[in-house]
Amino acid sequence: MTASAVNTAVDTEPWLSLNGREFHSRLILGIEQYTDPALVADVLRAGSCDVFITTFDLEQTRPSLLMSDLDEAVELDDYVWIGTTSFARSRKDALLTARRLRESYGIDIMKLDVRPSDNLPHNAQTVTAAAELMAEGFEVLPFILPDPATASALEEAGCCAVRIMCSPVASAKGVVDERAVRETMAAVSVPVILEGGLGTPAQVVRAMELGADAVLVNTAVAQAPEPARLATSMRLAVEAGRLAADQGLIGPFDK
Repeated sequence: MTASAVNTAVDTEPWLSLNGREFHSRLILGIEQYTDPALVADVLRAGSCDVFITTFDLEQTRPSLLMSDLDEAVELDDYVWIGTTSFARSRKDALLTARRLRESYGIDIMKLDVRPSDNLPHNAQTVTAAAELMAEGFEVLPFILPDPATASALEEAGCCAVRIMCSPVASAKGVVDERAVRETMAAVSVPVILEGGLGTPAQVVRAMELGADAVLVNTAVAQAPEPARLATSMRLAVEAGRLAADQGLIGPFDK
């Protein structure tokens, strides 16, 4: 990764390192909803992101960007590439998506989602899929509903980080059960990413105040009237929340 991918941030040390690939930006932006390569470039730049996420839609029912078009607009070599199984509705589909991403792009860092028809993470299937992917040599960042036992099991299995749902994807409800999220974070020593339903900069600040190592935002930015401007706001929110957390300014839980 070159220095051009990332602007000066609050932290200088990476929050996650995987075989020489370093994650510095604490804002991760999903790009599955975009159809304009130039807008993807603008959004990633505005967010000071250092991660590029790609996936396969096994059902081939969603609009997608051609990698050749993205390569013309985005300096892809400047980013750490990770895959996502965000469209997977079952453990089987998640495994198939991950394997295809590795075969096509050499990706071995996987943002693991197993979300059935209710679009909520299926914790049990996620634990099983994570173990299978790690046995195949993947680094895995699994997405779960808040649950300390599940988070502990994933850490013990060897997951490099854990992603915890704040509220249903695209709901813009923020962290709906702060105590459950906090207890789940406290159960592990690996980095924790909060995501799902983070619809405003204020909600991102709160997620970071609670102790998240990073946040992932997708729909709020993708559907904003000016996505790059909101990406900038989200980046500043991450920095503000991180600075507050460093000072112990967590405040009372909502629940």
